[in-house]
Amino acid sequence: MKKSCPFCNCDHPVLENSLAYAIYDRYPVNEGHLLVIPKRHFSDFFECRKEEVAAIFNLLLNAKGLLDDKYRPDGYNIGINCGLPSGQTIMHLHVHLIPRYQGDMEDPTGGVRGVIPAKQKYPTGQPN
Repeated sequence: MKKSCPFCNCDHPVLENSLAYAIYDRYPVNEGHLLVIPKRHFSDFFECRKEEVAAIFNLLLNAKGLLDDKYRPDGYNIGINCGLPSGQTIMHLHVHLIPRYQGDMEDPTGGVRGVIPAKQKYPTGQPN
């Protein structure tokens, strides 16, 4: 635990289990945007212990149920930034669960490929 880490000092989780918890993102992409965060302080998904991966996955499923009931989104993006080049700004692992709504952007084709805007659309128009 680090005193300066905003994810090591959470008082009000929306959901939690013994190894992880979920909170609403302070700067949401869409209404209902949640973060699922391990309680142990480490920065990268690839440092997860197997039991932490299971705890995070279980909370993602529970969080989806909560968001389905509360916001009724049409879809979801799940994302993890690993390291500064990926855009990670808080060096404590966190998984974004972003509800998506029909019409929230003009053309969502390519989904998470949009992290590099020029690569969002498939060159041949065929998704992989």
